[in-house]
Amino acid sequence: MDSIHILVVEDDADINRLLCTILEEAGYACRAAFSGSEAMLWAEKYDYDLVLLDLMLPGLTGEEFLARIRTGKTMPIIVLSAKVAVDDRVNALGLGADDYITKPFDNREVLARVEAQLRRSRSFSPGGGGAELTWGSLRLSKEDHTVAVDGREVSLTAREFAILALLMEHPKRAFSRAQIYESVWGEEFMGDDNTVNVHVSNLRAKLGKAAPGEYIKTVWGIGFKMAEL
Repeated sequence: MDSIHILVVEDDADINRLLCTILEEAGYACRAAFSGSEAMLWAEKYDYDLVLLDLMLPGLTGEEFLARIRTGKTMPIIVLSAKVAVDDRVNALGLGADDYITKPFDNREVLARVEAQLRRSRSFSPGGGGAELTWGSLRLSKEDHTVAVDGREVSLTAREFAILALLMEHPKRAFSRAQIYESVWGEEFMGDDNTVNVHVSNLRAKLGKAAPGEYIKTVWGIGFKMAEL
């Protein structure tokens, strides 16, 4: 099997080295970057399977890196930051992060979250059966990991893609936030509706920007489902 390549973006050399050691001992190949600008250069030159990203970086900030990279890349991005405020977490998720871990971190948790993200990403990658889902003008291809509305391609994060695929696979069914979280994140739902809400809101905005219309409907008291055709 080909190596899984992870870009570790952290300006503290000791923390960067620790993260790379944790990942390399688990069998992953790592590239260290010590600024947002350096990370952007590597990310534009090579395709990585996952990015571990600090927010407080010299050069390009983590938030700026997220905003730029999400214009064309969909690999999972896990933020690892000393910023613990809810607003910082919501902002990072809104910019396209797939997960958020606060510092100081537990080595085992970092590895577990990386593995969970890679499992989720691979389940929607080429080789997943070549399924194509359609709902009105909306097209989703699991084979090449693309989404298009009225022929206009929409760039989604891995989590947004997974949520849309789940809803499109069962377009008549309403999913609770807990069901979406446990299916897409692969973890037990702990009652935090905001995480799912932010990703669904971002997904709606991107689809609506490509072609105005309602694609995902809120079912009050339950959760979300595909809007009626």
